[in-house]
Amino acid sequence: MNSILITGCNRGLGLGLVRCLVQNPKEMPKYLLTTVRDATKAEELQKLAKEHPNIHILEVDLTNYDAYEGLVKKVEDIVKEDGLNVLLNNAGYGPKSTRLPHTKHQDLVECFNINSVVPVMLTKALLPLLQRAAAARPDAPIGPEKACVINMTSLLGSITENTHGGLYAYRMSKAALNIATKSMSVDLQGDKIMAISLHPGWVRTDLGGSKAPLDVETSVSGMIDVIRGLTAEQNGKFLQYNGKELAW
Repeated sequence: MNSILITGCNRGLGLGLVRCLVQNPKEMPKYLLTTVRDATKAEELQKLAKEHPNIHILEVDLTNYDAYEGLVKKVEDIVKEDGLNVLLNNAGYGPKSTRLPHTKHQDLVECFNINSVVPVMLTKALLPLLQRAAAARPDAPIGPEKACVINMTSLLGSITENTHGGLYAYRMSKAALNIATKSMSVDLQGDKIMAISLHPGWVRTDLGGSKAPLDVETSVSGMIDVIRGLTAEQNGKFLQYNGKELAW
C-alpha cells in the first residue's frame, strides 16, 4: 500500500499500528497519515514523526464534522494524485457503564457517535481520495494496493457471540459499525474499493484493560499482515487480527 490514514494514533492500538508500520523501511507506506485530537499530547507519535518523514500528524476532533472539509484538503495536499489506498477507522470509545441498571443515555449517544457515526462520515468525506487511488492503479488487484476501508470493530459487536450480555453502549455501537461495513462493501464495489470489519482481539490498552490476554505488538502485527494480504474474496467480511473470520 502506498498510503494509509489511521485515526486515533496518540496511544493504544493506533500508536501501535504506526510503530509496527515503521519497523520495516522496505514495507513502510510512502504516506503514513495519522490523526490525533491534541498533537501536544501525542509525544511518542511526534517523536516517531521526527525520525520518519513519511509520518504526517493531522490534528482534528473527528466528532466535529464541520472540520472534515479541512482535513480532506490536508490529506489531498499530501497524497496528491496518488489518492488514499487505506482508511483505517481506529479511533474508538468505551464507557465504563456495563450492565443495564447502570447504563446511561449519554454513554449510549457518545459511544454511537464516536464508534459508528464518525467512521461512516469520515469514509464519506475521504471517498473521492479512495476512488482516486483505486482508479490510479487499474491493473492492481482489489485490496490495499488499490483502495480499502478497514473499520476497527470488536467481537463484542457480534450478535452471534454475545453470550454474556451487558456492555450496551459499546456492543450496540460496534454492531452498528459492522452493518455499516457490510453496506460499504456493497456500495463501493463498483469503484473497486473493498471494506472489512477488523477485530484486534482483547488487547491490553486503556480500553481493553490490564486483564486482556493480548499485548499491543501481537495484535497490531497480526492486523497489518491481514490488511496487506486482503483479497477481493474477503470484501465485506468480519475478520480477527489473526485472519480468522468471525460470525456477525
